[in-house]
Amino acid sequence: MRLFLVLLPFLCLFLAGCERAWNDPYPAVEAGANIQYTAFANRPKHLDPVQSYSEDEAVFNYQIYEPPLQYHYLRRPYALIPATGASLPRLTLLAADGKVLPPDSDPARVAFSEYEISIRPGIRYQPHPALALRPDGSPRYMPLTPQELARIRDLTDFRETGSRELVAADYVHQIKRLAHPALHSPVLELMGDYIVGLKDLHARLTADARQGPLDLTRYELAGARVVDTHTYRIRLKGVYPQFLYWLAMPFFAPVPPEADRFYGQPGMAERNLSLDWWPLGSGPYMLSENNPNSRMVLVRNPNFHGETYPCEGAPGDREAGLLADCGQPLPFIDRVVFTREKESIPYWNKFLQGYYDASGLSSDNFDQAVQIGGQGDVSLTDEMANQGIRLITSVSPSIMYTGFNMLDPVVGGGSERARKLRLALSIAIDQEEFVSVFLNGRGVPAMQPIPPGIFGSREGEAGFNRQVYDWRDGQPRRKSVEEARRLLAEAGYPNGRDAKTGEPLVINLDTTASGLGDKARIDWLTKQLKKIDLQLVVRSTDYNRFQDKIRKGNAQLFYWGWGADYPDPENFLFLLYGPQGKVKSQGENAANYANPEYDQLFEKMKAMPDGPERQALIDRMVAILQHDAPWIWGFFEKSYTLQHGWLSPRKPAKIIRSALKYQRLDPLARARLRAEWNRPMVWPAVLAGLLALVMALPAISAWQRRERSTARRQG
Repeated sequence: MRLFLVLLPFLCLFLAGCERAWNDPYPAVEAGANIQYTAFANRPKHLDPVQSYSEDEAVFNYQIYEPPLQYHYLRRPYALIPATGASLPRLTLLAADGKVLPPDSDPARVAFSEYEISIRPGIRYQPHPALALRPDGSPRYMPLTPQELARIRDLTDFRETGSRELVAADYVHQIKRLAHPALHSPVLELMGDYIVGLKDLHARLTADARQGPLDLTRYELAGARVVDTHTYRIRLKGVYPQFLYWLAMPFFAPVPPEADRFYGQPGMAERNLSLDWWPLGSGPYMLSENNPNSRMVLVRNPNFHGETYPCEGAPGDREAGLLADCGQPLPFIDRVVFTREKESIPYWNKFLQGYYDASGLSSDNFDQAVQIGGQGDVSLTDEMANQGIRLITSVSPSIMYTGFNMLDPVVGGGSERARKLRLALSIAIDQEEFVSVFLNGRGVPAMQPIPPGIFGSREGEAGFNRQVYDWRDGQPRRKSVEEARRLLAEAGYPNGRDAKTGEPLVINLDTTASGLGDKARIDWLTKQLKKIDLQLVVRSTDYNRFQDKIRKGNAQLFYWGWGADYPDPENFLFLLYGPQGKVKSQGENAANYANPEYDQLFEKMKAMPDGPERQALIDRMVAILQHDAPWIWGFFEKSYTLQHGWLSPRKPAKIIRSALKYQRLDPLARARLRAEWNRPMVWPAVLAGLLALVMALPAISAWQRRERSTARRQG
């Protein structure tokens, strides 16, 4: 009996291990729940849709906010369809005298483009305290008394919430917010060139802000006007066909004026109570927990308006199982938990254990997950396939590049000397080797800024960069290091030294790199420059300081990237459009490149429909860029995504950032497989305990005999 009591703790330990994995990072109450688990690496900085313009923020904002348009989840090429809109916008072209022009008019004759947008009635905002009302209809939490504010630390501390219907005025209000001087919208400069009166409104608001808080409902904007409760019009200068794509972005999602008034109350900002921290939208999900250093949580919006899964797609979608949910109400998942993972290895290990539903691939785990066949075909390893994991691949509509600051006195400018220096560096830095060594082949070396699959991109001999490559044996071959040395000498730096002073040429790279993987890349880049006898100095800093240097034009060479906002060549070619210069106008032209011919062609190209004439203009623009070399053309990323079998098949859609609502999972299958994959190894602990017990038994027996002997003597 005593032996049984001694062994009981070990037996309980063993039995407890059979019920639930000890390493499960989630609460027991979530087991089997309809919750998706994923991760994020970088904390979102802006959740206010007028400010947000990064991928780290898009993963949240596109689920929370609903612009009037969206992309069809399955159709390819990408197709715009209504979101909150009742239909696609109605376009009217107007001459300078207000006369209506035919739809096929010469863009030069068009003074204004007017988009009329009707939204569907009955769409409601998520529950939110900004919309809570008292019985008399007045705002429940406006104004907040000092006593009420004293107990508020989080949005959930407000006990009451409310909602109301979306109206056209909310969309107009958001467009006005683009001009708010305190919000610093990254698209103000671009949209100000098109939306009538937006820059004038910005000037008025900037002046009036000195007098106190701004109430945007008191200001008119000529380029955005309410027609009726569910209809509004946006007027643009000239012709800008790409504007329809912008109407599928959160910049043009509705924001109720009540949100600005609620968050604008004294004391709110100090408590992180702002639209930047707690968004308010009408999308399928709402933010319920915001701790960007560790965890973010989205929950189903109970007021979501009943969108359904599409029943039509592209060829092959039915066979891939992508139409199985035809007509089912969205979203499928109740809750999405995002955990911050700063390092890739812990993320990967938790994915293999089933604690994350999907994962990307890094160089550290590529060989464990993927195998390359003799013909270059990619497939999963047996280990991954046996776990029921799926591999989804695609070429992302994005580009990674190394930019030259064209304002820099050494590498910048339009002189032939500087151009040849840039070309020498472009040739010496071997992008093919970089893709092979650091990306395991998950990239396509770029010849120009437009990714494959976007109109204007050329394949094969028609599209290769003649300044950096030669065409040999049916494929592009990078020019030799000797050619790079020749260009460097012609630029005035024979053997990497200034021909006039004899001083070595030092190239400065500004970067945020700091990790071990980043060091390997920097070492590689240093070796690339040594091939032509140049020295590299790395000026590493944090991301905010790096951005500040780019804004002020204090960098020389820098890494940068761009993911498509919409599937049009204009969205990539504008990155080198002169008026978009980062220093000049805080635009997206981080290289501060300017070429009058290129800028003129861009102005003409952007307003044209796809076709041979537009392609010819793009070809000339690309040739100019290849000649001037404002970038070292990096690579187009290949996206590799792994997902567990309990997650429904997903279609690669990097441009469609609102795809979360289409995901479905089987939580019971996940719970079963998690338990199977994470069975604790209890027997070593039990065995060690038994061995300890066996070793202790002689001492225990001796102690028991001594106790009994003492008891007899005392008796």
